Amino acid sequence: MPEEIKNQTITFSLEEVREEEMKRNLLTVYDALKEKGYNPISQIVGYILSEDPTYITTHNNARSLIRRIDRDELLKAMVRSYLGE
Repeated sequence: MPEEIKNQTITFSLEEVREEEMKRNLLTVYDALKEKGYNPISQIVGYILSEDPTYITTHNNARSLIRRIDRDELLKAMVRSYLGE
């Protein structure tokens, strides 16, 4: 291994790790809703606005996954993404 690679410090952000986990969970929820014939965007928005878990199917453990996502963190990540930050 070249010396310059061995001496590099690898950094990571816990926020980035958390956002990746949220994204994976949200994609799983999206896919589960789609598989069951729902409009996934409408169902997810309904859940975010109301925090009513009945908007989300139990198929593929989607309801449990969505409840692991902090709504405030999700909204912040979505706004940052939308604004390109």
